[in-house]
Amino acid sequence: MLLAVLPTAYQPSDYLPIIIQFGLALAFVAFSMIASHLIGPRRESKVKDAAFECGIESVGNARTPISVKYFLTAILFVLFDVEVIFMYPWAVNFRQLGKGGFIEMVIFLALLLAGFGYVIKKGILRWNEAPGIQTFAPRPVLETRPEPAVLAA
Repeated sequence: MLLAVLPTAYQPSDYLPIIIQFGLALAFVAFSMIASHLIGPRRESKVKDAAFECGIESVGNARTPISVKYFLTAILFVLFDVEVIFMYPWAVNFRQLGKGGFIEMVIFLALLLAGFGYVIKKGILRWNEAPGIQTFAPRPVLETRPEPAVLAA
């Protein structure tokens, strides 16, 4: 037996609890900020007014360039993390998907490992080496010239 869902016409009074809760939340935030401003201590000093970040005194310009390796590592983390998220629903429905689902996941994992192999080959995950060592470009060949004969006088 199928139950028919009757269309319900919502009245503005149906939204009243949500509006009240939203209003109370805003009132609490406003009250907390105003009360902390009025009641809180005001002790100004050079030390308190100085720029502060992570317990380390700020030195230099904040606009210094950051190595692209940082951004590549972050992007790769997000990329591989999202791909692993796709594996969870597959693992939950493993039995229902059968052989076709298994083959699809093997292909997916093969592509994932191929991408990971490419990342390792390019040396993106190596942070402590010089840039010339990280890529697999052929190293320049140094010419070996014989040492000039010293003319004896």
